[in-house]
Amino acid sequence: MGRKYVFDFDSTLTRVEALDVLAEMTLEGKSNREEVISEIQRITNLGIDGDISFTQSLEQRIKLLNAHKNDLEGLVKELRQKISKSIASNKEFFEKFADDIYVVSCGFKEFIDPIVEEYNIPSDRVYANTFEFDGQGNIVGFDVDNVLSQHNGKIECLKQMNLEGEVQVIGDGYSDYVMREAGIADKFFAYTENVHREKATNNADHIAPNMDEFLFVNDLPRNISYPKNRIKILLLENVHPAAFDNLSEDGFSVELVKTSLSEEDLIEKIKGVHVLGIRSKTQVTKKVLDAADKLLVVGAFCIGTTQIDLDYSKKRGVVVFNAPYSNTRSVVELAIGQIIMLMRNVFPRSSEIHNGEWNKTAINSREVRGKNLGIVGYGNIGKQLSVLAEAIGMRVYYYDLDDKLALGNAIKCNSLEDLLSISDVVTLHIDDNKANKNFIGEREINRMKKGAILINLARGFVVDIPALVAALKSGKLGGAAIDVYPEEPRKNGEFKTDLQGLSNVILTPHVGGSTEEAQRNIADFVPNKIMEYINAGSTVDAVNFPNIRLPKQTNAHRFLHIHKNVPGIMAKINEVLAKYEMNISGQYLSTDSEVGYVITDLDKEYNKDVIQALRKIDNTIKFRVLY
Repeated sequence: MGRKYVFDFDSTLTRVEALDVLAEMTLEGKSNREEVISEIQRITNLGIDGDISFTQSLEQRIKLLNAHKNDLEGLVKELRQKISKSIASNKEFFEKFADDIYVVSCGFKEFIDPIVEEYNIPSDRVYANTFEFDGQGNIVGFDVDNVLSQHNGKIECLKQMNLEGEVQVIGDGYSDYVMREAGIADKFFAYTENVHREKATNNADHIAPNMDEFLFVNDLPRNISYPKNRIKILLLENVHPAAFDNLSEDGFSVELVKTSLSEEDLIEKIKGVHVLGIRSKTQVTKKVLDAADKLLVVGAFCIGTTQIDLDYSKKRGVVVFNAPYSNTRSVVELAIGQIIMLMRNVFPRSSEIHNGEWNKTAINSREVRGKNLGIVGYGNIGKQLSVLAEAIGMRVYYYDLDDKLALGNAIKCNSLEDLLSISDVVTLHIDDNKANKNFIGEREINRMKKGAILINLARGFVVDIPALVAALKSGKLGGAAIDVYPEEPRKNGEFKTDLQGLSNVILTPHVGGSTEEAQRNIADFVPNKIMEYINAGSTVDAVNFPNIRLPKQTNAHRFLHIHKNVPGIMAKINEVLAKYEMNISGQYLSTDSEVGYVITDLDKEYNKDVIQALRKIDNTIKFRVLY
């Protein structure tokens, strides 16, 4: 007997209401087009929610449509482009279960039949209205004897179909739910991928934000093993709303929190969360990771990752991504601005004039052209600063522990001492390695030119603040710009530093990368990395994991296996796959000193027992079936 699946057409199998699309086509170029379309949509919704009789809704819309038989070909062409995303990706289900699938719609067979035929649903399993045409081919009405043209016609239609077995109805409207309410359908799934109608969802046995969820609940073959709407993403610290949009649009369940959370609160909140998005204030500690029962990924919406226990994340099989390039330009522009402001002594002049003093003078005001800029750390930021500084006429020197190729006319220094002794301005762009604590201290400041300027847009702990204060007060240094501090507050409010009150110092609250453009770039970059990992298993650009990228497969199953890097694991994996007679179409392993990560693509149906067998392999950290 088995199950029977009854699908609605408009806004379920397709993303749109077909008559609305037809109206847009037939009213093209008409002066009152927008008003008529909006009136048709209003009438559509009243009919779907059962607020007017469906017959009225149909009559009123057809009158407004002013359509012709010839328009239907164009409509079908348009609808083919508007199949619901997750319906299209699960075409295999429609082919495999063709005998059990029906379409019951208050739309019209003239445009439904050619669309669903491609999904293996023949015309005799499509129950819908039919148009009536006049002698010239104009659409003038519909077959009034068809039960589907009547109010609650779907109930009568399903009764007449007399289906055996469990009947499940999948649709977006209250007019689909009534079949369940009348007791002739066993379950109603409110389909919300395209439109969310309260009246339908409030009465549903189950809400299906996509086809994957419907198939998952029924344990049917599907494109991905675990529906994206069941993957929970928690974004903290007010990350740019575009990140929320990007991840939600891809089908994930996303929650946005404006602040960072304390360890205690995060431990509570992280249960059941698959993806955590943070910025620099949230601490992802060992305790947090132990409490994270479902966590797969941490996305740092910033450059730094010291707030995350990277080693322990790796041991727990949690992949970490950051945004190493997205705010580069913002940091560089601030550095250039600060160099000019400090060399021109702008801030003391500005403070004086704010206080009513007029002090027009050239003393301590110098051009940057021809001055020596020393860049410590020649990574993404250092290199871009090098190019811009040279463009405004500075001579650029740089120092980096790694052997980095010079851009433009920049000159590499062999030691930090060489760079400090030659530079009029020293700017720091080094990473958050703990070994960099007090990288610039009293000894290093003494090596600098008298009157030189120091800029720190890197990390607060890399500069010894008392030594810097002493050098500024004594006149050894001519000025400083500081954006980062050894200790920074978790939220906006009062803040104290010994650098306050010094007229030759520019202080900013860790805003080097905080521009609208940078936050927008990060909100695109990090979610893309998260989605590539969740959707395809790619770890390219992960900061704590072996990097793997394999092309996305369509006709294969993909297994992701993370394990401790001990000898013989790969052999055990392949032994299990051989035992269950699984044919490998692609396999890739990458390891570092602690973990191994293997992606295996298999080109046939598999026995579900293989999953348990792979999970049970000794030293397995995490195992996931992707699709």
